[in-house]
Amino acid sequence: MNDADVLVVGGGPAGASTAFALATAGVKVVVVDRERFPRDKPCAEYLSPQASRVLHDMGVLAELESRGPSHLAGMIVRAPSGRQLRGDFAAQHGFRGFRDRGLAMRRRVLDDILLGAARRAGARVMEQTRVTDVLRDAGGRVRGVAVTNDAGARELTAPVLVGADGLRSIVGRRLGLIRAGRFPRRIALVSHWRGIADVGEYGEMHVERDGYVGVAPVDAGLVNVAIVIPASRAHAIGADRGEYVSAWLARRPHLARRFARAVRQSPVVATGPFNVRARRAWAPGALLVGDAADFFDPFTGEGIYAALRGGEMAAAAALATLAHASSDDALREYERTRRAEFRGKWRVERLVGAAVAFPALIERAAATLSRRKDLADLFIGVTGDFVPAREVLRPSYLLALLFPSLAAAGAERSHVPAHES
Repeated sequence: MNDADVLVVGGGPAGASTAFALATAGVKVVVVDRERFPRDKPCAEYLSPQASRVLHDMGVLAELESRGPSHLAGMIVRAPSGRQLRGDFAAQHGFRGFRDRGLAMRRRVLDDILLGAARRAGARVMEQTRVTDVLRDAGGRVRGVAVTNDAGARELTAPVLVGADGLRSIVGRRLGLIRAGRFPRRIALVSHWRGIADVGEYGEMHVERDGYVGVAPVDAGLVNVAIVIPASRAHAIGADRGEYVSAWLARRPHLARRFARAVRQSPVVATGPFNVRARRAWAPGALLVGDAADFFDPFTGEGIYAALRGGEMAAAAALATLAHASSDDALREYERTRRAEFRGKWRVERLVGAAVAFPALIERAAATLSRRKDLADLFIGVTGDFVPAREVLRPSYLLALLFPSLAAAGAERSHVPAHES
């Protein structure tokens, strides 16, 4: 007899969203996580305006709001030269998110709220339980996982397994689905601070020639500071991550001034390398969701929304698989719908990753976007998950972004009366 209809490995946003949707549908769900909640998690801790739609549907938006998250009006991006662009979520481009602002909250608070919603819906949660292997039957179909905790080692079985276990997914790796991209390969150093000067209602991304840093207020009067550097420079960090972070900030005058009286409130936690993708997000009897299925780079801040939305899609695929025992048609369809949902955003992420890696590109883009707020608002709306990615992938947008003089000349010609042409 199986222990559950669906086993979910990982209790973060992707796993909680999946478990909530399944339990709400009456499915017997077991969630396994190696940590005990609440727990800290290195992350930019930003939720796009569209993430609030999923939070609302899970019945936790009001609870989250009561915990005092920061409300972000948009994003500011600073290029290495000092040129800045600002994009607002509430803008004149004709697109509206579920809310006009993004939210920012520590993961130890957010994840505990989300997992609590899954519990209340009926999911069973096994904390401090580590998955050691994925079990398969004689035909190669996944049938469960091997786990260990204080009670010892055992097997948990179910017709469907969901790997929501993050960047270093043991489910994805045991199934041979994970592959690491070659470029870019970056790591992040994340900590919380108090007393940073001039922190307002915008998230900030400061691009430097050797990486970038995100600065955003979260809850409890804290500010999330996430420095992202090439993985090839990890050797320079040394044993004292806090010292490395302080020195990195101090070498940049525009940041050193603002951090002069700031005090770090948490240890510096490292995560990465990023740019990990699954060659496909399913295997017979199993699927991957959230960071376990795809994580390129944290610059566009899509991770939590993608995890929450992905959980909804994963739950639908698991329900369909349960209804048609031993058929993988729903899992194949999950792969197709997942790619259709996120393909455009993935392309934007890769373009941004290239621009960040090559200062000349980010400078050229920043020069245009600092003058053209309409274009900046569209770009920030895409990162907010409510403006379709196609809006910034159009040739006309890219031409205006990188070659504004050519775009302007083309626009003038297109308005010349026929008898003058």
